[in-house]
Amino acid sequence: MSQGPPSVYHEQQRLELCAVHALNNVLQQRLFSQEAADEICKRLAPDSRLNPHRSLLGTGNYDVNVIMAALQGLGLAAVWWDRRRPLSQLALPQVLGLILNLPSPVSLGLLSLPLRRRHWVALRQVNGIYYNLDSKLRAPEVLGDEDGVRAFLAAALAQGLCEVLLVVTKEVEEKGCWLRTD
Repeated sequence: MSQGPPSVYHEQQRLELCAVHALNNVLQQRLFSQEAADEICKRLAPDSRLNPHRSLLGTGNYDVNVIMAALQGLGLAAVWWDRRRPLSQLALPQVLGLILNLPSPVSLGLLSLPLRRRHWVALRQVNGIYYNLDSKLRAPEVLGDEDGVRAFLAAALAQGLCEVLLVVTKEVEEKGCWLRTD
């Protein structure tokens, strides 16, 4: 865990565990481990010798199904944000946090390779301030208020190949109140 603002929980990247780090960062505590994520994988594909929900090497690289199952196990839900909607329709006060799936460059030391992998990133409000809790960052990055997080989301979505999951309570999911209709 890195030292950022004293009240912000932030795990840094280890192996290919960005999904585990994104879950813990968005929930602001260490609730999941690699072992817990592997257990979820086994539940999702009990008869598979090669589990389709994680890396063949067993180093992580978990897919969206693992994130969704982990959140469901806590009574939460992940709602996919339709990128065709204007971000002004996102009712941020109803959202616990956001988990983004972004393309990420691959490098070996100082050498950048022409490959792109997927990377999970958490965004969360803590004490009225939104933070980028990307596990590849040394410390949380301040995004500011709702306008700051919307600007960050707009930039990420504009780059293409970005998916956004809203982490909400079951009640918010059922009522659909994560979406402004006014």
